[in-house]
Amino acid sequence: MPPAYPCPCGAPIAPPVLRGVPVVPVAHRTWNDDWVAVRCPACGRLDQWPQPELRCPCGAVLRFPVRPVTADGDPAPGDGSRSAGPSHIPLPRTAPAPRPAFRAVAIRGAGDALATAARYLSWLGYRDVVRAPQPSPARIDLRAAGLVAQVDTVTRPTALRDVECLWLHALSASVTGVFFSLPGYAPDAAARADGLGMPLFALDPAGTPRPVNSPADEPLSTGA
Repeated sequence: MPPAYPCPCGAPIAPPVLRGVPVVPVAHRTWNDDWVAVRCPACGRLDQWPQPELRCPCGAVLRFPVRPVTADGDPAPGDGSRSAGPSHIPLPRTAPAPRPAFRAVAIRGAGDALATAARYLSWLGYRDVVRAPQPSPARIDLRAAGLVAQVDTVTRPTALRDVECLWLHALSASVTGVFFSLPGYAPDAAARADGLGMPLFALDPAGTPRPVNSPADEPLSTGA
């Protein structure tokens, strides 16, 4: 049985292994082969989860084929080939509770960027937003109930590795990862965040965060 991981809704999810299909020895690793799309049966959320594998005592690593997910959300029959279904399923739009407009304050440095991101998360409805007491190896700058956030203020666009590292840290802690970037995002980083369902926000020097992908549109429209 493959290991189960908690969905953000709290339900345990295990990738559905295809029975009777031969396993595949792993000769070369790639990011796309190490992760598989799995839909939560409780809330319908589609996320990327670790591909089930088994290490043989002889040293070989065997990958188990997983039932793919079709665009309409039903498990697809067949030989285990993966379906190019949607990487993120938007939540239903509901009427959010009225809230005042976000108060922008000009960003003149890293401290202003952190303060803006913290105030914005609180404005979205996240509770107990606090700054990390000291720099951590995972580069987590802000924490809230069910959330970790990173605020990038370097001169280069935020890279793919930064997005993937934050997502993995959030996955291991069973929380949502959110990224704020002052210089913006590299194209491959933005594409990966879409596939992982990670909200990305761009920090405007004028002080108003701007959503740059569909996962970021959801908390802006419906609240945290």
